[in-house]
Amino acid sequence: MRFRYSTEANGKLVKKAVIYTRDEHKINFADVDTHAVYITERLQAYGFETYIVGGAVRDLLLGKKPKDFDIATSASPGRIKKIFRHARIIGRRFRLVHVSFGSKIIEVSTFRSLKDGPTSNTFGSIDEDVLRRDFTLNALFYDPAGQLVIDYVGGMKDIRKKLIRPIIPLSHIFTDDPVRIIRAVKYAAICDFKLPMSLKGRIKKNSPLLDGVSPSRLTEEIFKIINSPHAVNIIKVLDALGIYHYLQPRAVELFKIRPGFKTRYLNSFTALCKGVVTSSEAEIITDAELFSALIKDYLQDEISWDDPSAPIEKFRNAFSLARKFVLPMNPPKVILYNALRKIFSANGIIIKRTRYNDSIGKNHSVPAGDAVNVNDGKKRRRKRSRHKIAQKLADN
Repeated sequence: MRFRYSTEANGKLVKKAVIYTRDEHKINFADVDTHAVYITERLQAYGFETYIVGGAVRDLLLGKKPKDFDIATSASPGRIKKIFRHARIIGRRFRLVHVSFGSKIIEVSTFRSLKDGPTSNTFGSIDEDVLRRDFTLNALFYDPAGQLVIDYVGGMKDIRKKLIRPIIPLSHIFTDDPVRIIRAVKYAAICDFKLPMSLKGRIKKNSPLLDGVSPSRLTEEIFKIINSPHAVNIIKVLDALGIYHYLQPRAVELFKIRPGFKTRYLNSFTALCKGVVTSSEAEIITDAELFSALIKDYLQDEISWDDPSAPIEKFRNAFSLARKFVLPMNPPKVILYNALRKIFSANGIIIKRTRYNDSIGKNHSVPAGDAVNVNDGKKRRRKRSRHKIAQKLADN
């Protein structure tokens, strides 16, 4: 075990972090993404302090192979973009860099400062950046070059104790960002960790703050939950703490008043989780499949599937019911459309694959049989394009 020191203004050396070697942390280097290693080592070669951070380090320490790898560095977004050819700067308030390797994207962020408080968007040092992270299990830094884990906040001990412990003071952690309530519960369910009584009490006290979270952020969090192989456990813990009500109020209401609904609802996610775990990269579960698990049990009870007449009208009705059921979640219409097609197909009603038509969601008239065929639209566009090219050649 090693230690990292820094010098205070008075010249005194202060111990800042514990450094764990490979023999101590026991991370399997074969589980570390080769592209993440490449980015880290290249930025280090340019003289920038750079580490793999967050959930990837947590999962590696727990013996799991992470799905995503994030990187933190002292390099500015502009400098990162110059170093990596396939890089794109995103964000307005605090800029991040997405480095692409084919379809894979690795997010690289610059260390953030505490200059303007815990929600500051100014660049800083690693010593400041670590204090802006939410929980200790997500605040560890991994250097693949030396195979070292740098721990500023006692995260290694908390992981070994299976404990969720906040870095930001309890008085501010959820008022600064209520979505951290969902994340705390999610981490406890995924890792089978304990929520201390003080943290659990603060979660219950501050959970009404989730009412003020934007639908887009709640939508993002729900998709993360249902995309997890631990979705059932996460939903169960959220519901037990009275939090799932803020994410899916209509579903929780039906848990209480409709016999057997909760069991069917959770069983749908159990089947989905098995697919998430076993699916290969060639058989990635789509957002539409994920979303269909969220709504199918409700629609099974609400739609008259035996009536063969007016399938488009039935589809419109299902679209409207599903949108109301998932409020305050606001999924993209095309995802809801494709999820409904899967549910209708499972009930013997085939809705042809079409270009998404907003009129289905607005109760406007739709031509008998189906909406506009995708291929027809593509043919018309190609025909118009060929005509324009031919006209230009003729003019020249």
